[in-house]
Amino acid sequence: MAAYLRVSSVGDLTEIVDGLLAAADSHKAKAPGQAARWRELADSLGDALDRLPAPRHLKGTDS
Repeated sequence: MAAYLRVSSVGDLTEIVDGLLAAADSHKAKAPGQAARWRELADSLGDALDRLPAPRHLKGTDS
């Protein structure tokens, strides 16, 4: 299954991944199944971020 998520920047998606990992860490004792699912989602999103091409030009830089 594919999902499309529109965010305004890669930084926003990075915050979502960080939030999922933090939630997984805080729930691992009382809800290990849910924590594992959140970690799996975070890993999948992180892998997708890693596959994005590097930006050619970053705002605010002269390169």
